[in-house]
Amino acid sequence: QVQLVESGGGLVQAGGSLRLSCAASGRTFRTYYMGWFRQAPGKEREFVAGIRRSGDNTYYADSVKGRFTISRDNAKNTVYLQMNSLKPEDTAVYYCNARGVFDYWGQGTQVTVSS
Repeated sequence: QVQLVESGGGLVQAGGSLRLSCAASGRTFRTYYMGWFRQAPGKEREFVAGIRRSGDNTYYADSVKGRFTISRDNAKNTVYLQMNSLKPEDTAVYYCNARGVFDYWGQGTQVTVSS
């Protein structure tokens, strides 16, 4: 089983930056495909970014391409989401996801972007 704990959310003005972190428990972190999702009020949870086990391949939603960067440090059991040029429409709860045989989710961290 994997436990995920997100951190780094907060309130930021439009155009600003935040860096989210997701720390995973266990010794099998490197075997999981990791992703970030977000859910805004009244909307469904949506994919934001993903990264393969080795970190060599990354994937992004069109809405964040060129602004967000996902990375991972398998030695620290941590995945990151660097968010630049933030927009009010990026406001959401951001969730970390570990995908293997089973899916695991963190509790989420709130990101609020003011205009």
